[in-house]
Amino acid sequence: MNIFLINARFAHIMNLGVLFSGGKDSVFACYRAMEKEDVKCLITLISENEESYMFHTPNIGLAELVASAIGIDILKWRTPGVEEMELEDLRDAIIEARRLYGIEGIVTGAIESVYQSSRIQRICSELDLWCFNPLWQIDQLDYLKMLIAHGFRVIVTGVFAYPLDESFLGAEIDDGMIAKLEMLQKRYGISPSGEGGELETLVLDGPIFRRRLEVLRAARLFSGNRGRYVIESARLAEKPGHPNNRVAQRS
Repeated sequence: MNIFLINARFAHIMNLGVLFSGGKDSVFACYRAMEKEDVKCLITLISENEESYMFHTPNIGLAELVASAIGIDILKWRTPGVEEMELEDLRDAIIEARRLYGIEGIVTGAIESVYQSSRIQRICSELDLWCFNPLWQIDQLDYLKMLIAHGFRVIVTGVFAYPLDESFLGAEIDDGMIAKLEMLQKRYGISPSGEGGELETLVLDGPIFRRRLEVLRAARLFSGNRGRYVIESARLAEKPGHPNNRVAQRS
């Protein structure tokens, strides 16, 4: 493909699908994509394997509620979560998104995971789709500060590594937590954004949200060095400045 054709391809606004979990990385990647492109749909893989190598699992059932809060269609696709085989499920989901929404590219929230990014890139290449990774190699502490500065409200929904403890579960990422994560990074070498699988998150609100999430009931399950903040009931609440919509609830 020559330079003229490459420039012509990217001269128009691209129709994109976002690999989406409702966590901070996929939501912020969606935000970045919406700045210049047209996000047609969110693609959520629901894995039956809590130890999935590829996909976010804590509170993944709330991804649909987050999508509703943002106001973008969501395509949900189930996978048994078998290592490597789940890539075929991802490929099938992307093909279906292209059929339904005419997407020309895929957005990911990958930061440092070569395991995930290389496999997604390969699928996109096989399907002749653009792969957009707006967070790739971003400084993780700067990124967490950026989330707050841009008005995102993010809570921790899972911790999976020492020395992260039960106190993190359900806690909001704020300046105090970022300072603590920075200290733990220096002392224990953890990835402060959880890119190494140390933690998972859920976004409750942000600048692209038409409505915000409210957690009504949740339980903290913690054992050893692992824990989950299991959200049993949540709903959407109106935001000032946005038209009133019917409030949705997930129990």
